[in-house]
Amino acid sequence: MRSNNFGYHAVPDTAAEVALAIDYLKQFPIAEAQLPRRLRSLLERVGDQPDLRVEVSARYDFDQYGPNREYVHMVMALAPMNGPEDIPLLEEASNGVVSFSKPDVRQQGGLNAFEPSISGLDYVVASWRSGSFYAYNLAEKVWMGLGLSPRCLGGDQQRVIYDDLALPEFGVAEGEISTEYYFSPKRDVSWVMSNEYLRRYLWMRGAFGVRVFFYEALLPDRPELRSLMAGESQVTLKPEGGWCELDIREFKDSLLIQVWATVKAVTPELCPEQSADGLIWPGVNGPVTHDRADALVELTPVYLDDRFLERYEQSSFFGTTPVNVHGRWHCSPSYQGQWSFTDCVRIGRNLVRVPMRELYKPKPDRDIRHAHAFAVDPALVATLDLQEEHIVAKTQRLLDQLLRLGDNLAALGAAVGLPKPAVEIVKFSTVELRANGWMKYPELSRLAQVAPLAMTEQAFLSRSKSLYELWQRIPNGFLRSLVERAGHPPTKFKDFSSLKLLQALLNIVERLNADGENVNAFAVGAEPDDLNARNAALAPLFVNNELRKADAHDVGGNVLRNLEALGVDIASVNRGYGRALDAVMDGVISAFTQLNEQLARLLVGR
Repeated sequence: MRSNNFGYHAVPDTAAEVALAIDYLKQFPIAEAQLPRRLRSLLERVGDQPDLRVEVSARYDFDQYGPNREYVHMVMALAPMNGPEDIPLLEEASNGVVSFSKPDVRQQGGLNAFEPSISGLDYVVASWRSGSFYAYNLAEKVWMGLGLSPRCLGGDQQRVIYDDLALPEFGVAEGEISTEYYFSPKRDVSWVMSNEYLRRYLWMRGAFGVRVFFYEALLPDRPELRSLMAGESQVTLKPEGGWCELDIREFKDSLLIQVWATVKAVTPELCPEQSADGLIWPGVNGPVTHDRADALVELTPVYLDDRFLERYEQSSFFGTTPVNVHGRWHCSPSYQGQWSFTDCVRIGRNLVRVPMRELYKPKPDRDIRHAHAFAVDPALVATLDLQEEHIVAKTQRLLDQLLRLGDNLAALGAAVGLPKPAVEIVKFSTVELRANGWMKYPELSRLAQVAPLAMTEQAFLSRSKSLYELWQRIPNGFLRSLVERAGHPPTKFKDFSSLKLLQALLNIVERLNADGENVNAFAVGAEPDDLNARNAALAPLFVNNELRKADAHDVGGNVLRNLEALGVDIASVNRGYGRALDAVMDGVISAFTQLNEQLARLLVGR
């Protein structure tokens, strides 16, 4: 039998269902349709959907002295399943915190009996108040019992967030850690928790999640409310069971309602299992289970749209560095040594192929289900060009040209008396890349992230900026010195950027090659046109620079005009900018290829 992400099955507990026989909304004196939204949510039970965010502690204070007055404080207690069916009003409905003030200890050992509780019941969020100061945090039993790890947000936010780093699952529980009240509250407080984790904790404890709250609001003076008051100016109503007290009274031109209540809101049942067993995969007959996948000897392929990688690429918690294995690029997400996808091989422009057996190897079921959401039918795969270059291979082609450029510029520098290692010129080490691949160069992985055909314009501009930042790191000072060694006075190009310096260098080298010269003639016969003549071979670099600037400025049609310069059919971008990115990267690679070929030709006769 397979488990869910927690290792337990969600089996309905009929005893829990029976214990929630009270329908609080129906028993509440005010009709559901007349209830303010927030009060209705406090009286409602929590469903079993795993992606719900359940509020487990709160303090709100809206429009304190105005006509839209609304106030609430709430704490969640744990009521044992074997306890009484009806839970009467608890005093914390008035206090709004687990512990009020600090214990008055006047003798040694006097704190030994201190056990904060909600009228003897355990709690989800530890809340404390002393005078005007409030403090909140997830109860120690909760975060330790669930194996959560905290991280803090400081400054004005003052929040703490709990994550399950074993899966990982982020934002399992979170909320404000403190507030103050001096005539008015400094901030509202809201603690929310994943329904899946909350229910798991309640299931482990065998306890219901019980909202203990006070609510106050000003409501319009309506006949429906007046009928409850029976002609009086103030009335107190107590539904059967003693779980609630409602006070309605006249206040100026409105009616003020105040509610004290204890509501069993969450059952101690696990959320429905999120299992990978039984999934139907395109091209595979019948449902697939872990056991069936594990028994597969033949490499039954599964094709995934590479957008399945985006979830992992966008988080630093996951390892997504592409690896070249025997000429094939593997993009297999992993999580800090806990688990990993395996044999995820890129094919075509936007596909990943992975054997079914590898897909079901140990990892959270939810990640297998995530991959399933991006499965592609083999019939569609058959219509695609599986030899088309993908973004990772394109990035490697660019890297190859940059490494070659580093070698060529280092050789040119050495020949003209400007020795500089290639690694200091292009900031990439061939030795490091050969030993560890892209591991030490995350900028390569960022450039090689998924580039769907339907890429948005903003994503395209951002990627164009990343492309520019990869090649513009060549030191301007070194390029300026090379141009100076070619015989040009520094005053003529003192304001040149790296782009114009590269263009001047290419003009110089092309002129020498056209004259049949070699590197020994580099400093002979400088021509003024070397500095200012436009070189079409480097035009894609100038376009890339313009797109880089467009990422930070609203330039409207300039983006399209720059794409037209690269031969992109601008009508096609209505379907996305993926092909436009291909054109920009191909153009930049072509520009450096031309520069490298001219440098190599000049250096060959050295």
